[in-house]
Amino acid sequence: MSIAPPESGAVKDRLWVVSELYYPEETSTGYYLTKIAEGLVDRFDVKVLCGQPNYFRRGVRAPRHEMHRSVEIFRAAGTTFDKNVIPLKAINMLTLGVSVLFQALRRFKKGDRILVVTTPPIMPFMICLASLIKGSSFTLLIHDNYPEMIYAVGKTSETSLLTRAVNYCNRWLYKYTAKIIAVGRDMRELLQKKTQGLDIPIDVIPNWAELESVTPTPRSENKLLKDLGLEDKFVFLYAGNMGRPNDLESIIDAAVILKDSPEFHFIFLGNGAKQQWLEKAVTNNSLTNINILPPSPRSEQIVFLNACDVALVTLVKKMKGVSMPSRTYNIMAAGKPILAIAEKGSELDQVVNEEEIGWLVEPHDPYALVAAIKELYNHKEDLAGMRERARKAAVSKYSLDVAIDAYKEALK
Repeated sequence: MSIAPPESGAVKDRLWVVSELYYPEETSTGYYLTKIAEGLVDRFDVKVLCGQPNYFRRGVRAPRHEMHRSVEIFRAAGTTFDKNVIPLKAINMLTLGVSVLFQALRRFKKGDRILVVTTPPIMPFMICLASLIKGSSFTLLIHDNYPEMIYAVGKTSETSLLTRAVNYCNRWLYKYTAKIIAVGRDMRELLQKKTQGLDIPIDVIPNWAELESVTPTPRSENKLLKDLGLEDKFVFLYAGNMGRPNDLESIIDAAVILKDSPEFHFIFLGNGAKQQWLEKAVTNNSLTNINILPPSPRSEQIVFLNACDVALVTLVKKMKGVSMPSRTYNIMAAGKPILAIAEKGSELDQVVNEEEIGWLVEPHDPYALVAAIKELYNHKEDLAGMRERARKAAVSKYSLDVAIDAYKEALK
């Protein structure tokens, strides 16, 4: 739904976008929050409160205060230790959270609107406290649900003291939020249970595909496939964060089973907490049917996303309603079929099935994964239709314009 801009000369409402990651950070959260902020400048006086780059652009020191594409950016201080080491990541969260709180208390004004994302999970609590003190209202943008994320990756149990404490804190947070925005329908279902009795409006606004920079290209012309000598292989690509919530183990187990099937090959491109485990598993099992490549900048997505016949998108068990891999939409923009490893009923499952663009295998079932891989290979003639449907869905349903219109409606 398109929304007309304010009349000429009208004073715009002030909107703060609060996120750990923002321009020049290119990692997904930084990219998406940057595009959201820039897309709202015709409706709001947009200001951003964020930290220094700490993922793909780690080491870059951005100005503490600058204007970029009509958005005023304030960067809070905080440590930028290695995010893949949990104690160091916790220190980063704490130092940035405290710094953001003091910045918010200094800069927020009564009547301001705030959009805060749930990464890192401490950030919304700091913003809630600042909003209550300053008389502002905030909308919660949920990319990952906690504590569900913590016990999905095996760091605690569903009945632990930590889980109960986080659930208690979440109820306090939800009590004061003006609205919640989730990036998946399964997330909304979970949030409706978590906010029961609080009467909090919950909107679903999916992330989007980078249609301007990611398009389908001929397989025969793909530079990466040529460089790796994989032109004659049936290639599966895993591109993105190799994190604890991602089921990489099933792919490795499947690659072991398929060691003597030279027609199949797997490419991993990215980094994350499971990268070292992945490299050791490939070495220990002498897997010549796998290439592991370092992460590439977003500007090269058109090359590496087209370097496959089928893309892999994976989540571990207990991730239904917790997160939706945003890489899914750029895979669709590249016109690639998807082999999803996820739970039935998840947003990933719903997208793949609604658009008829791939297959679903339950997590931690490598034999089912191998069966799906062989079925795909034996029915290669079906891939052309899936490629076409994937690109069509990305253009019509998962574009930046569709998402920004939805944010304008949600925040108006």
